[in-house]
Amino acid sequence: MTTLNTSTGAQYARILGTGSYRGSRVVTNEEMCTMIDSTPEWIEQRTGIRERRWATEGETPLSMSAQACRNAMEMAGVRPEQIGAIILSTVSHHHPSPSLADYLARELGCPNPAAFDISAACAGFCYGVALADSLIRAGQAGDDGLVLVVGVERLSDMININDRGTAFIFGDGAGAAVVGPSQTPGISPTVWGSKPENVETIEIENWLSGADHDTGYPFITMDGRTVFKWALAEVTGHATRTIEQAGISPEELDIFLPHQANNRITDALVRHLHLPENVTVCRDIAEMGNTSASSIPIALDRMIREGRATSGQTALLIGYGAGLTYAGQIIVIP
Repeated sequence: MTTLNTSTGAQYARILGTGSYRGSRVVTNEEMCTMIDSTPEWIEQRTGIRERRWATEGETPLSMSAQACRNAMEMAGVRPEQIGAIILSTVSHHHPSPSLADYLARELGCPNPAAFDISAACAGFCYGVALADSLIRAGQAGDDGLVLVVGVERLSDMININDRGTAFIFGDGAGAAVVGPSQTPGISPTVWGSKPENVETIEIENWLSGADHDTGYPFITMDGRTVFKWALAEVTGHATRTIEQAGISPEELDIFLPHQANNRITDALVRHLHLPENVTVCRDIAEMGNTSASSIPIALDRMIREGRATSGQTALLIGYGAGLTYAGQIIVIP
């Protein structure tokens, strides 16, 4: 019987640096209400959003993700040629092939990384962190064991301005993290999965539908009530399991950083998790809106750069959204 070689890598992995880029156009609730039938107060009360960031013409998913990655690599102190893999989560790359990760590798000057896109929407960054952790510990992340995990979205192109239930929610931006080897545990086991029976709850129309719209893009559709009920009923349990599998208690958490979908959902998660008052809860949605795959890394980078998250602290990340996918892990702040 033939015996094959297998590979092994570092015992542990951790996030070494973060970066982000926010769409430069600030769209306030007041401006939003010139486009839809609503009020600024109603939008903020229902979601926590006061303004959102939209990309301008030159701010593409590629340009935004490239700048986020450069910022992350600078923080981590690594060079493009050291990157062994790029994992990019997006629903905003409008070419079936090649992946946006491939274009990003060329833009950054990474000579030969493994590069691929994933589509897990709002859970995408946490999916990417799980994959990066596994690649590094399996010895499949290049000579230096370094992986770029990226979330990028330009959702303003896919907003149906006539849908007053969703038009005010979404924003544009990119977030990135360099994940690499560590001598101590820096990423907990990931709790992830989906609820396929509700796969149609949040969708982007097929591309043929875009021909019927002035924008030329397919629209995002969402049954917000169903998503809200699911998040309250099930995401709390997934977050609890994430803490348990990390082998810590809620009292040992420093930061709670959920996907920035809705402040009312975040409030409910905090209550049901019985998080202590000293845990810092991220509410970046107030200025960004919902940026799907990029919401967690954008918010994480902001917290680090503003000093609200400091090296060595623990943070619970949990993403959830389209496909009713979810993923959570606890990380150590770089």
